Amino acid sequence: MSKVYFASARVSKWKYDESMPGKLERLLKEVELPKYFEKNEWVAVKTHFGSEGAHRIVRPIFLRKMVDALKTAGTKPFVTDTVRIKGLDYLEVANHNGINHLSVGAPVVLADGLYGNDNIMVKAGDILGEIAVASLIYDVPAMVVCSHVKGHINAGYAGAIKNIAMGGVSGSHRHCGWKCGRGSMHTIGEGDLVWDIEKCALCYQCEEICPLDCISFKDDKFSYTNERCWRCGRCARVCPEGSLHLPEDVDIFMKSLSEAAKAVIDTFKPNKVIFVNFLTEIQPECDCMPAADVPVIQDMGILISDDIVAVEQASMDMLLKAIPLPSSLAEDEKIKQGEDILLGLHHKNYILQVEEAERLGLGKREYELIELN
Repeated sequence: MSKVYFASARVSKWKYDESMPGKLERLLKEVELPKYFEKNEWVAVKTHFGSEGAHRIVRPIFLRKMVDALKTAGTKPFVTDTVRIKGLDYLEVANHNGINHLSVGAPVVLADGLYGNDNIMVKAGDILGEIAVASLIYDVPAMVVCSHVKGHINAGYAGAIKNIAMGGVSGSHRHCGWKCGRGSMHTIGEGDLVWDIEKCALCYQCEEICPLDCISFKDDKFSYTNERCWRCGRCARVCPEGSLHLPEDVDIFMKSLSEAAKAVIDTFKPNKVIFVNFLTEIQPECDCMPAADVPVIQDMGILISDDIVAVEQASMDMLLKAIPLPSSLAEDEKIKQGEDILLGLHHKNYILQVEEAERLGLGKREYELIELN
């Protein structure tokens, strides 16, 4: 049975050891990083840099504590993510959100290069076939996956699986484009965007959010550059009128996330990846959106395991016990205590992620929870 280490966000005494940064330090000592990583070994600290306006990410102080612990273990860490928007712009977003060399104590780099097409094709599974894994993640011998647990409009729940499935993979490949990248998870078939002219309010939010400047309106008619589009679906998600539609199959999407996560993990030798889930600022939507709503669940704590399935299952189990916060989207949707909050928000059967991940051999849903004293 896999061990999952947990530190509660609650403070019982007014001392540093009871703070979240202090508890993270103690958790990392309990986990014994030298069991996983060798001296002078490069270690990727994989996180999400957020977006301009979306600030509820894994806080830089936690990334700094992770980097410091890895340095103490004798490794050479760096903090990384894959390109979500134009590379230089994304590094600026990271800097605006407080993630830079000065704050985290290690280089902050893009895993798939400034253009987001520096990747290696890796066998994935029955749905995806192959997927373009970021070359830096493919090459690095070890990784710590720092995930901000939250809701997600497509996945229902977003944690470690989504972090490396979407975040360990590029948006596009030099030769096969979006069909080899994360767009292959977001959509089915040719993934052609459908515009409903009757619903469109001509607010141009889709044009503003497109990371590749694919969308334009000429004479108030929607058009997009099909061959350049990543099929990331941001345009459809921000459309207030629902006038844009990206063809999708929710069950296939959930399972493909697990396939992509396995493709990423399979590039590492056994026991070279650990997973840190931050159940903090649990907002209803993804960190890639242009704004962050108030949390729907109170901060719960930090979970660590070397089993991605176990840490995700433990996170989901904790969320099921949570009380929906007042003055949040959970209250707007009239979700009551005892109900599944993320299911009530997005109506997506997110448990499919861990069920499929277990079926693929990524770990076990049964776990032993070890709480920090």
